[in-house]
Amino acid sequence: MVSTTVSPAERVGELPRIEDPEAVSPVDARAMSKLFFDRLQELEEGTHEYAYARNTLIEMNMSLVHFAARRFNRRDQVEDMIQVGMIGLIKAIDRFDLSRENEFATFAVPYIVGEIKRFFRDSTWAVHVPRRLQEMRVELAKARDRLSCKLDREPTVAELAAELGRPEEEVIDGLIAANGYSTDSLDMPYDSGEGSARKSATLADSFGACDPGMELVEDLTSLAPLLAELDDRDRTILEMRFGREWTQSEIGEALGISQMHVSRLLGRTLKTLRSGMLTQD
Repeated sequence: MVSTTVSPAERVGELPRIEDPEAVSPVDARAMSKLFFDRLQELEEGTHEYAYARNTLIEMNMSLVHFAARRFNRRDQVEDMIQVGMIGLIKAIDRFDLSRENEFATFAVPYIVGEIKRFFRDSTWAVHVPRRLQEMRVELAKARDRLSCKLDREPTVAELAAELGRPEEEVIDGLIAANGYSTDSLDMPYDSGEGSARKSATLADSFGACDPGMELVEDLTSLAPLLAELDDRDRTILEMRFGREWTQSEIGEALGISQMHVSRLLGRTLKTLRSGMLTQD
């Protein structure tokens, strides 16, 4: 909060002393701001009088920040919006030119809204994505609403691309990136609707998990035709080594070949199978 340091009885230059600038009504603030801006242009920056005029302008016009923040309907982030909105208000005060004969409120609100939008764009995304995709999220949301009303159904990617005049690949990137705007904690409570026993469950409990058995089935299904292409000796060596869990020495003794020969045959067979698995679709 910006505060003045002038005593209640003091009058700064030609400006009136305002006890509580934040309590000034918007109508009165509009008239008083013109007086303070006019005086501010005459004062030297860094002086006590300049600081009083600038600080009073900031506090008198804080209602503009609250007005802009209400437009976003984000009750859980009101304090954050007020903080960044104040930055926009201060920028507007420092850049306002009274000679243009514009109302200060008309000039200031775009600055305030711009700072709030920048805050949401840069700091509220749960996952960092490029700025162009952040901005596309808003365009896609508006286009989707328009087309949904027009078509009475969810629009396709092609229809969204035509509506926005963008390539379909870019629209797909935007839709994927929009998923990164917000996330939920895996520890948040989750009600599955299966009775009171599940009331204490978390969101993580509702997710499935990879089944190693299914992966094994897929691998064996892919491996079967490759095994059928091997000769009898190679299949016998594989069955002894991995089925019966014999050592290479035991396999060599059973087949009448050396352990070194078994090692070479086994290595060649495994390489052939591995190559075949990797090249399958």
